[in-house]
Amino acid sequence: MSGKRLRAGLVGLGSMGRHHARVLSGLEGVDLVGVVDPMGDKYGAAQGAPVLNTVDELIELGVDYTVVACPTGLHEEVGLRLAEADVCALIEKPVADTVEGARRLVEAFEARGLVAGVGHIERCNPALRSLRARLEAGELGDVYQVVTRRQGPFPHRIADVGVVKDLATHDIDLTGWVTGRTYTSIAAHTVSKSGRSHEDMVSAVGTLDDGTMVNHLVNWLSPLKERFTSVTGERGCFIADTLTADLTFHSNAAVETEWEALQAFRGVAEGDMIRYAIPKREPLLVEHELFRDAVLGQPADICTLRQGMRTVEVAAAVLESAKDGSTVLLNRDSLETV
Repeated sequence: MSGKRLRAGLVGLGSMGRHHARVLSGLEGVDLVGVVDPMGDKYGAAQGAPVLNTVDELIELGVDYTVVACPTGLHEEVGLRLAEADVCALIEKPVADTVEGARRLVEAFEARGLVAGVGHIERCNPALRSLRARLEAGELGDVYQVVTRRQGPFPHRIADVGVVKDLATHDIDLTGWVTGRTYTSIAAHTVSKSGRSHEDMVSAVGTLDDGTMVNHLVNWLSPLKERFTSVTGERGCFIADTLTADLTFHSNAAVETEWEALQAFRGVAEGDMIRYAIPKREPLLVEHELFRDAVLGQPADICTLRQGMRTVEVAAAVLESAKDGSTVLLNRDSLETV
């Protein structure tokens, strides 16, 4: 790259923050000039940048943008301070702990014309980027159903939110992003088995604005780690494994199975199966490159704060449904519950 070098800051050196520090320190056209964490840099992750105690100290260094990777409950406070100082921000997902907080962040950054985004990193997964492009090209025809499964052991780094806000927000966002659709209804059940105050398992079913059916299964209770997305449509089914970044297509049945013994296992007909060879770059690096380009005024497909707010709204509807056993309807334009 040529031209202006951007001065970047980082707030938070937790598990995700340390990864952001690693990528920022080597990002072309960007200098990591300061990191904020009152707990210090106990893992040596700041890559030589000064470690500060407050966001105001970081702002005083003169930063073009800042990555916000502190606990979710602090996103709103930190984000509003950055907006007040006219600093662009990439805020980790979920963008805020509440719908109201997310809306205040949207208003603050939009009012100042600042570039701001949300770190919904699944948008940068190679398998899902390829899947989205193929859906946009019409390779599947009409889309009927999206199913996601996101399961694994309990992450001890998470203390301030439950599985809906921490993990299910990935699936809510990626579903809307790959299909280009919005949620119109959601119904969910949650359980808490780990002794914490927050839920650690959720099962949800919903609909998108074109009638597509959606199913999400997310938990922190499984020894099996799984990141599965399937999209079924008119011409077959795409399956994305975002752990391995593999994308597979199973076409509709085209060849009859005449061997009677096999029909019991494979049905009376079967179609082709294709595993695509796709470039596999690190999603976090792609996310940072896109946000850097957006700050520089170049076209870049980032997750905007308004899109992040809509994901928080759907997550809030999931929790509302689980609490009272209702199906929550969502307005197509604002995604506020009705």
